[in-house]
Amino acid sequence: MEQDVLYVFTPIPEEMICFHKSTTTEQLNPAQPYHRHDAYEIYLFLRGNAYMYVEQACYQLAPGDLLLIRPGEMHRCVCADNQPYERIGLNLRRSALQRLSSSRTNLLACFQSSPSGLNTLIRLSREQCAFYSRLADQLIHSLHSQDYGQDLLADCYATRLLVFINTLQQSSSALPHNLMPELVRMTMSYIEEHLLEPIYSAQLEQEFHYSGKYISQQFKEHTGLTIRSYIVNKRISLAMSHLAAGKSVAAACELSGFSDYANFIRSFTKVAGVSPGRYRAGMLP
Repeated sequence: MEQDVLYVFTPIPEEMICFHKSTTTEQLNPAQPYHRHDAYEIYLFLRGNAYMYVEQACYQLAPGDLLLIRPGEMHRCVCADNQPYERIGLNLRRSALQRLSSSRTNLLACFQSSPSGLNTLIRLSREQCAFYSRLADQLIHSLHSQDYGQDLLADCYATRLLVFINTLQQSSSALPHNLMPELVRMTMSYIEEHLLEPIYSAQLEQEFHYSGKYISQQFKEHTGLTIRSYIVNKRISLAMSHLAAGKSVAAACELSGFSDYANFIRSFTKVAGVSPGRYRAGMLP
């Protein structure tokens, strides 16, 4: 269909990572493709001129916009210029969220209340943003300190942040405008619905009544990925979930829409950095 391009899977090496970055010269490449993680991500935008893409949505960010991104959800941030760009990121593995939760309080709830890629944005007031930033900075300090008790304090700060986010999410009424072009959204939806089947340019032309070249150009412009790369990435993500659930490598290949086993092994290894067998072994208890 198209010449393939690089797609990015970035595993999170620790149970919990938090950072607060402010850059004055950084300008993200508009062609930077979607990427995804194997952990949950909480992203707070503080300043700059940026757009955040999450799956089928694109939001023009305003200071105080907080996004909740689930494992496997493809996303990217694009800076429109080189204004100072400041954000706070928090990555949490599922094990951390479960460990910090209680029988009464499920800290995963804020990620589970809406369909993938939708209603993921919460708008914080100036006071809420300042409170969140203070807690995040305290968490960052504790995570990087070897002093007595700092590991316990890190869990405390993370728990306070997660309780705060869940409370905000339950009462959030933000309806941000989705800037993703309808054709790109429809193409993504079509791929999702037909992921286990062969997908060709001619099918997209017949479905949307545009030339395959135009559909591909629009898709690449707004995602940074070719349609082929996007399909492969989604299938690999599905295969990862099957492997993590205990499926065999052969079963994961078949259940994820790959018709060629050797191609599945090559594609998986290229994206994940390890073979499907090694990935499965690392995910199972």
